[in-house]
Amino acid sequence: MFCTAEVGFGLSPTATFTAFKPFFVELALPYSVIRGEAFALKATVFNYLLQCIKVRVTLAESAQFQVQAGENGAYTSCLCADEGKTFQWEVTASSLGEVNFTVSTEALRTEELCGTELAVVPAQGRVDTVIKPLLVQPGGILEEKAHSSLLCQEASEEIYLQLPANVLTGSERAHVTVVGDIMGTSLQNIERLLAMPYGSGEENMVWFAHNIYTQQYLEKSEQLSPEIRDKAQGFLQSGYQRELLYKHNDGSYSASGKSDVTGNTWLTAFVLKSFGQARPYISIDEKHLEDALGWLQRHQQETGCFRSVGYLLNNALQGGVVDELSLSAYITAALLELGQPLTDPMMTRALQCLRKSSTSDLYMQALLAYAFGLAESTELRDALLQSLAQHSVSAGGQLYWQRKVKALPSPYGNHAPSVEMTAYVLLAYLSLPNVSAADMGTAVQIVRWLSKQHYPYGGFAYTQDMLVALQALAKYAALTHSASGAVSVTVSSQAGAWQQFHVENANRLVLQRAALQEIPGQYTVRASGKGCVFVQLTLRYNVPPPKSTVTFDLRLETEPKECTESTRSGFSLVLHARYSGERPASNMAIIEAKLPSGYTPVKRSLQQLEKQRLVKWLEVQNDQVTLYLDQLTKEEVSFTFSLEQDFPVKNLRAAPVRLYDYYKTGEHTEAEYSAPCGSAPDTNTMGNSQ
Repeated sequence: MFCTAEVGFGLSPTATFTAFKPFFVELALPYSVIRGEAFALKATVFNYLLQCIKVRVTLAESAQFQVQAGENGAYTSCLCADEGKTFQWEVTASSLGEVNFTVSTEALRTEELCGTELAVVPAQGRVDTVIKPLLVQPGGILEEKAHSSLLCQEASEEIYLQLPANVLTGSERAHVTVVGDIMGTSLQNIERLLAMPYGSGEENMVWFAHNIYTQQYLEKSEQLSPEIRDKAQGFLQSGYQRELLYKHNDGSYSASGKSDVTGNTWLTAFVLKSFGQARPYISIDEKHLEDALGWLQRHQQETGCFRSVGYLLNNALQGGVVDELSLSAYITAALLELGQPLTDPMMTRALQCLRKSSTSDLYMQALLAYAFGLAESTELRDALLQSLAQHSVSAGGQLYWQRKVKALPSPYGNHAPSVEMTAYVLLAYLSLPNVSAADMGTAVQIVRWLSKQHYPYGGFAYTQDMLVALQALAKYAALTHSASGAVSVTVSSQAGAWQQFHVENANRLVLQRAALQEIPGQYTVRASGKGCVFVQLTLRYNVPPPKSTVTFDLRLETEPKECTESTRSGFSLVLHARYSGERPASNMAIIEAKLPSGYTPVKRSLQQLEKQRLVKWLEVQNDQVTLYLDQLTKEEVSFTFSLEQDFPVKNLRAAPVRLYDYYKTGEHTEAEYSAPCGSAPDTNTMGNSQ
């Protein structure tokens, strides 16, 4: 409480009071169950009064679940002073999503005795009602498909949401999001872009670069708040200090630092480029740049090309850089981004190497076009872009390039393997000091296509896709950002349902969202006004675990295998995994192990698991344990942790486990396991008990 005076105001002394209910009810239920499973919903009532009361405890009816209980699902019982009793119902979940359970407890007026006492009715607080949600899941494996569109001015697009034949009934759901920024979905999940760097010399630099390009994009599009800037710069400072741990005495860098025989050419160039781009945000010791530059210079051959030395744990980080010419083009572009003068003998010889090259490979042409653009060698850049234009794929105002290699399947179904190459072409079109109107017109078509490659939560499929696409989109944002304009977006279905959104500068960065009810269904997305909007229709559904073992083998066992009295309360899960693909080993691998309903992991067993050689770290969520592994080889390894039952659940469904490559999510396999005792024990205690 405060009081005012003619000048200023004053605060009164703090007053405190204690409030309590005469009685209250608590609900206990698992975090989640799978549709069709049954569990015991427990309501415990506590009496804080000094006298006895008689209460009626009622579970409200709902079409979302079925109850097997006593008369009308209600119980009546006496509770005397400081006494608590538990009432329970056997509940079977029938609806998907968040299901609310409502339990009311009422003190009854009665002439009946509770033991030897007359039951009282409190003057206040005669009823206590508790509502608690439970997540009901369909089981199986979640799949997501995103249909993304960048719509500018007057534009429209037809999108069809289609389900596979093996979809689990009722698991389908869809929504549309609208935001006035091409990276809007990613920025809503910014923790996927801005994160603390960690891991080896390679992984650390990946996250370091993510933080740089994300900050560049936010800065150029006028979205960099002081809070995000401080967080990003803190991450950059930490990543910078960590990367120095992987520096060799000769100035090079490698995945494991000095324990490696030599530094790696590509990684050293990546570090040099990234440290240079971080200079506007954090303090970088120029000596580290000079040392790396000197090491690269010592590995430059008489031809001007660069020699490849050292190795990477994850070759996928290099993207399409696979030979001496592509490595030399990458390093040359990195040096030009760093600001090395064209008169520098190292740069002169590097460009000489590239000018003498001849290639029909589209990826190489894209990388060379970008390098020549940075070097302001306009004729060479234009010649390469003209050659690339002859091999472009154009459809619906979009432009992209496809590599002639077999693409890996994507779990989201919309990944294209040419994101990195197309992003390099975009950088080439934007590389000259003054971008022409013609180049900008082509760039818009490329950006439209890149926008369609976003995953449902933003970002792109593979690490190198993300790095190059982020860099290109940051450059595009710097050239095209405008705070003016307003766009109206209408999403309509053939059946007549429709949603409307309005985007202007005031809400340009607000992610607007609405559910879509018609699945499957055909939708028309139409934009009108001045400016651009990013629209994404996301379809989610569950399917049975596919029997795929193309690149990984995964076997699951429970210990013990058979149901005994002791295994009802807990058991151990053993994960047997190995890599079976074409390479000697995988990149960092992830195992996502769902838990059976009503079970939780035993902390002590997880602590032991974390000490295992290949386990980098693990995460524990409400219904899942996730293991991050250094890599998997052709030799099978096993990982074990224990589970204990905290809620009995009947008709237990199998729990899925997913194993995939962190950098190539298209390489994956799935399996499932069941608890040794598939059902909770029958009980005669449904009703009230002490």
